[in-house]
Amino acid sequence: MSSRRVGKRHLLMLRWGLPALAAMLALAWVAVAYQQREDPSAANLDGSIDGLTSVLTREVTDEMVRFSFEDATEASGIAFRHFPATRSSLLPEDMGPGLAVGDVDGDDDLDLFLVNFAGSAGVPLAQSGPAGRCALWLNDGNGTFTDASADAGLDLLLFGQGAAFGDYDDDGDLDLYVTAWGRNRLMRNAGDGTFTDATETAGVGDPGFGAGCAWADEDGDGDLDLYVCNYVDFTLPDDATATLSRQYGEGIPYTINPSSYPPQANRLYRNQGDGRFTEMAGPAGVANPSGRSLGAIWFDFDLDGLLDLYVANDVSANGVFRNMGDGTYADVGASSLAADYRGAMGLAVTDYANDGDFDLFVTHWVAQENAFFENMIAGQPTEDGRAPRLLFMDRADHSGLGQISLQMVGWSTGFADFDDDGWPDLWVLNGNTLELADDPTRLRPQQSHVFRHVPGQGFFEIGARACAALTEPMVARGGVAADWDGDGRVDLLIARQGAGPVLLRNSTDNDAHRLVLRLRQRGGNSAALGARVTVRTGEHVQHAQVGADGAYLSSHPAELHFGLGPASVVDELTVRWPDGADETHTDVTAGVLTLVHDAAYDG
Repeated sequence: MSSRRVGKRHLLMLRWGLPALAAMLALAWVAVAYQQREDPSAANLDGSIDGLTSVLTREVTDEMVRFSFEDATEASGIAFRHFPATRSSLLPEDMGPGLAVGDVDGDDDLDLFLVNFAGSAGVPLAQSGPAGRCALWLNDGNGTFTDASADAGLDLLLFGQGAAFGDYDDDGDLDLYVTAWGRNRLMRNAGDGTFTDATETAGVGDPGFGAGCAWADEDGDGDLDLYVCNYVDFTLPDDATATLSRQYGEGIPYTINPSSYPPQANRLYRNQGDGRFTEMAGPAGVANPSGRSLGAIWFDFDLDGLLDLYVANDVSANGVFRNMGDGTYADVGASSLAADYRGAMGLAVTDYANDGDFDLFVTHWVAQENAFFENMIAGQPTEDGRAPRLLFMDRADHSGLGQISLQMVGWSTGFADFDDDGWPDLWVLNGNTLELADDPTRLRPQQSHVFRHVPGQGFFEIGARACAALTEPMVARGGVAADWDGDGRVDLLIARQGAGPVLLRNSTDNDAHRLVLRLRQRGGNSAALGARVTVRTGEHVQHAQVGADGAYLSSHPAELHFGLGPASVVDELTVRWPDGADETHTDVTAGVLTLVHDAAYDG
């Protein structure tokens, strides 16, 4: 987030040699340049830097631009503005918004929930006007949306931050959890187009500085549990003039510096199966009280069939928690080398190397580089039946994702196969936390990035070439990649601080095929969160896990999208269901496939 120091790089020189040295020198160069320039957010890392940093330059050719987007925001009919007030240099105003995407009404298209911040953080919530309410936009199925906020009971008035859909009561429809600076809210889907406030009954109305949240059946009992990140213990200043600190030659109000405030502990709400939850973060070992947490993601680090937890922390070490299978977690951050002390915001998971384990991408604050942690556990030998050591290596510079991010403040992010070639591409939303020099009521916009994955070479940033709308800098925050127009291609939705959302429609014209997989369970965990899927087409193998989408303050729909390239048939599809059952299908035709499983859970 805001004013902070450049983070440490664990064992960087020992592990990576020259590219690591280049990255360190580039980082130092950026810090010096920021101190000497009037506008520290101006783009000047264009690949033309002399010296060691040139080894990280990646040339983009026209043939690399294999997918494209069009701005469909106006055509969608969505009219919404985040934070309809004048920014007053208070930290909660700058962090959001997020958004959530899911099929709320069960008509097989994706609806959109937009989180709002009611008004100035210095004004009591009760004095906020109706313009600052959250909004639910139902998908009409023809590229447009209809505002159903009031009718659905989701025109919430709160200092909102993030949101996530999840079927916590296992009745087959999506419920909604919304985090806030202040009391969080759990909204239960009644199944008739309306939502009711179940926060008090469920016992999940934490009053802290809520940020990211993530649903998962982390204890494997067939119902969804909830992890909630808390950021800092923010308090309003006693006077209207905030004390300035200096960072990179900038005057920074302490009220937008997260280091000015102590961290808050996180919450793990375990579902009791009767509409109520029990808070278990402390006993489970995942409270992370020293972390200024902004996001969390559940995925199986070590391939043991149990969901592990990664927590993105700002100006504090990230949380890397290994599920021990007995209701507790082991903090393996230091030994895993994935707990960097930087300014972490967004999270994304993929199997980049197609080796069967899941790798992790993390966005960071300016001059710190984004991280791409390659999971090294696959293929490790075991000793005396003991689980192999969990180990990650930061491959950001090697893969083209490090140097390019040095001047950026990265937020929501995710992997998506935009051209359906069978390789995951990457999107990263950027937006500064520093104020405009001539207007401190506004934050400095930045250009977001979209990377194409070129097999064997890494990632190449083609955003401006792929979409004219991405040439326009913005103060981006939350975001989701999802096929909201139903044409089979993955689109991109962007939430902006102090502005409306941006809907980018994937307009790629090619002959590639894809498989969209929707898993459903009867008997618990209706969306099969945590299921592991393997898709084999010829010698090409892809792996994915349902629900392993981190983003930032945002949630993706619980479906998996596999690009198949020229293949119209999947040779073999394997599902490891959350209850441990295996299911295999052969000669699966490309398109949309729904699989239903009768789950069996102990007790």
